Amino acid sequence: MTSQWWAEPTAGEIVWCHFSDDINPRPKPRPALVLVVFDDDAPQFTVRVAYGTSQRTTKLHRGEFSILRDRNPAACEAAGLSHDTKFDLRQALDLSYITEWFSVPPAAPHGQTPKLGTLHPSLVLAVQAAFRATTT
Repeated sequence: MTSQWWAEPTAGEIVWCHFSDDINPRPKPRPALVLVVFDDDAPQFTVRVAYGTSQRTTKLHRGEFSILRDRNPAACEAAGLSHDTKFDLRQALDLSYITEWFSVPPAAPHGQTPKLGTLHPSLVLAVQAAFRATTT
């Protein structure tokens, strides 16, 4: 099967990603936060994405932030997340924005695209703090 390129995403989008082990896509897709979109080869895009997980979402380490349904339901809804999720900015990879690494999420909330949702503005300070923690 030949991989297809997706249309350009936007930094701050939450996408459905088969997050890589640096060699192969993982079979279980998960949410990932688009940190940077590289458009040097447009219309073929590379994105830097941060790993998302629904495991241990209240225990945060350096470089992590969470979106918790009971603390910020608006942020959870905007992100398109059905579970509490934490993102680890220390686990960020540059991946080609193609069907090999990204797929349409269940229920396809934004049509036939990998987009789950968007980072809510109320989380900007948490993301900035997590990012600063990755550089110290």
